[in-house]
Amino acid sequence: METSDVLIIGAGATGLMAAYKLSQKGKKVIVLEARGRTGGRIHTLNDQDFFKQAELGAEFIHGDLPVTLNLLKEAGIAYEHAGGEMLQYADGKFSDNENFIEYWDLLIEKLKALKQDISIGEFLDQEFAGDKYKSTRYSVTRYVSGYDSADIYKASAFALRREWLSEDDDAQHRLTDGYCSMIKYLADSCKKAGGLIYLNNIVKNIEWEKGKVNATTADGSQYAASKMIVALPLGVLQADEMEKAAVIFDPPIPAQLNAINKLGFGAIIKFLLEFDKPFWEDETVQKNAGKDLSEMAFVISDQEVPTWWTLYPRKSTLLTGWLGGQPAEERKNKTTEELLKLALQSLSNIFKIGVEELKSRLIAWNIANWTTDPFTLGSYAYDTIEAPEAREVLMNPVEDTVYFAGEYLYDGPAMGTVEAALTSGMEAAERIS
Repeated sequence: METSDVLIIGAGATGLMAAYKLSQKGKKVIVLEARGRTGGRIHTLNDQDFFKQAELGAEFIHGDLPVTLNLLKEAGIAYEHAGGEMLQYADGKFSDNENFIEYWDLLIEKLKALKQDISIGEFLDQEFAGDKYKSTRYSVTRYVSGYDSADIYKASAFALRREWLSEDDDAQHRLTDGYCSMIKYLADSCKKAGGLIYLNNIVKNIEWEKGKVNATTADGSQYAASKMIVALPLGVLQADEMEKAAVIFDPPIPAQLNAINKLGFGAIIKFLLEFDKPFWEDETVQKNAGKDLSEMAFVISDQEVPTWWTLYPRKSTLLTGWLGGQPAEERKNKTTEELLKLALQSLSNIFKIGVEELKSRLIAWNIANWTTDPFTLGSYAYDTIEAPEAREVLMNPVEDTVYFAGEYLYDGPAMGTVEAALTSGMEAAERIS
């Protein structure tokens, strides 16, 4: 049995940030990771022949976020602006995003006037009923499903109000060499300070008492420490005991598990399609679109796979598709071939190119169905009405021994982001030290 001062379960951004901070303070740290790689929901592809810094998971820095940007500065990791045109495709034509959500100003005005939290779905039903606001209800539902990967009848109106009032569409960044460059920095720094990271270790049982914790993995290996940080995705913590990565606590911790189940965890399927050329720049395509698409960054559409983006301003032949929320949940059990067919049909409808032609121009593809991934079981957290109360329970360690950390514990405008994950890992390390 190996021992340490702190045992960390999960080597995603949260777990590695906690490990990095604790190891820098002289704590002996062991990190156990179920996958054969670090990073969790961060997974950069950098194949020699095809994908170049393509992100299967987290991709953007959504705003000038202090914890993320300070870490990148410290590590000397470059990042770049992710700008360009955001277009809307609906009813067979392209338009810019000036009227992305009809009656947006009224929506924000009514949200500001809301005194008691309700779900955003209930809010729309109450305040934007009738045919006049049909477009608004549709657009908000699509946005909450896509950006927040959330169920509108579970997602908190208060949390979305705070998020929307804090948005800065101009401050979008990508890491030049991919998000895994940050993950590598955290892991390497932890190891240099004496920390240990063990991959392919699925923790199944956690036995604990005050001041002592023992983790048993699927292969029977055991690890002990005086304190533990559980940095698993919310989907795994909410999972049925029969799931591959589900963890059993002994003795049980019903208050914490009840709080965990009050939080929202979304669904997402991400598509990476690399073509022989950026076909959206072809003269025929642009003529059919009735618009110059050479500076296209995002397309928000009414198709089955509704959201697509390029790497603009970087020149690339990659198109990334995004299907989130309830629509992703409903399609999560489709095969990858069926999902690819959905993606190609969506692109065919948007760009007026035949599916067979798109297939012939496709040189590489990858689909990340995070909702069925056994070590994630979803996308990222979103706030429910009960989230503030649940977070309060989970922020308090169990007998100063078992600590929880993850993007679901972040209480700020950048919910569901890498910034949220890093912040939670940093705060967990501070509470222990």
